[in-house]
Amino acid sequence: MLLLHHRKASIIINIYPVFYYMERPFILADNQDITYEGILSLLQKLRLTDIILKASSRTELMKWLVRYPNAVVALDYTLFDFSKSQVINLKQRYPQSLWLLFSDELSTHFLRQVLQSEQLFGVVMKTDSKEDITEAFRKASAGKIYLCDTALQILREGVPPQIVHDKLTDREQLVLHEIAKGKTTKEIADEQNVSFHTINTHRKNIFRKLEINNVHEATKYALRAGIIDLTEYYI
Repeated sequence: MLLLHHRKASIIINIYPVFYYMERPFILADNQDITYEGILSLLQKLRLTDIILKASSRTELMKWLVRYPNAVVALDYTLFDFSKSQVINLKQRYPQSLWLLFSDELSTHFLRQVLQSEQLFGVVMKTDSKEDITEAFRKASAGKIYLCDTALQILREGVPPQIVHDKLTDREQLVLHEIAKGKTTKEIADEQNVSFHTINTHRKNIFRKLEINNVHEATKYALRAGIIDLTEYYI
């Protein structure tokens, strides 16, 4: 049995039906009871969701994600039997989910590897202020990434050096920069006040020159090459 918290009542459930909600359920993956109760209270006061679930193990977390693939996962990595690659792979398996790493202490090595992976993670520390923690959960509920000062500093220190991009013209680098930020061809054309056809031609040339096939590969190249700043990519 698991306890599902609802604004109006606490309901004991034995079955795990699949529901579809416009709002994001929250999965609190934290084995510290005091932390769980504190965040539960905060979420109920903020009224961000009707569904707040507790995951006390990796197996339980995966079970909830199967049923709520768009959930916000607040994970204290240090309390779970996860390797960093398993965390990244699980986020990749459920691309609609939004993960917030929430811990007392996360190593610089771990954070750098997770934040520089191809998956987006939010980070807030348990030692941060109540205002910062509240903002992190508010953003997560809205599908946005929050990075605390510790995470931002690590990202800035880990930005790769700028290199010369002989394969791309200055204009193509600019277009690639915008592509890596997630903008569509139409959005780039409108912002640069040029035709859709012009930007689409640049896009085709970039893909041909870099021998890539999709936006995902283009973004990886832009991050690796320093065309887009890691902090800019997140924010």
